[in-house]
Amino acid sequence: MSFDKVSAGKDLPNDINVIIEIPANHDPIKYEVDKDADAVFVDRFVATPMFYPANYGYVPQTLSEDGDPLDVLVVAPYPVMVGSVIRSRVIGVLKMTDESGVDAKLLAVPHTKLTKLYDHVQEIGDLPELLLKQIEHYFENYKALEPGKWVKVEGWDNADAARAEVMSSRERYLKEEG
Repeated sequence: MSFDKVSAGKDLPNDINVIIEIPANHDPIKYEVDKDADAVFVDRFVATPMFYPANYGYVPQTLSEDGDPLDVLVVAPYPVMVGSVIRSRVIGVLKMTDESGVDAKLLAVPHTKLTKLYDHVQEIGDLPELLLKQIEHYFENYKALEPGKWVKVEGWDNADAARAEVMSSRERYLKEEG
């Protein structure tokens, strides 16, 4: 599979593709897709023994403020296999800063063509508050035992902010790659 050939989505910013790097509830192993090698590499074993609270990946053909593709957590009924592409719809964004700078994490649900289970979820407030707190807790703590690494969670923003993040990351990618 050539990860570079996967588009950002069919109808940005409403319909995005997410390449999954880490399945939900997976062991504390950080995987990253290497687009040049078209392979998934183990980036590191996370020192803090915590599980990813949702499927974690990125929107291809985007460039976020930290210089990487735009990060996304996809809330789904099941863990999604590493390297899979899942059509998704953004519902919010977790604003964060880490040792490398701004590091926003989009929150998304599967597209309605994949499941109707999340059709009622239009904003982050439509998800259980406990799930949102679990996601915040994960990102506040997952780097705690790694020297020189830190995270500051600044809070949630709505679906409009998430869609704006998709578009600005896409524009940044096109400017950089174009």
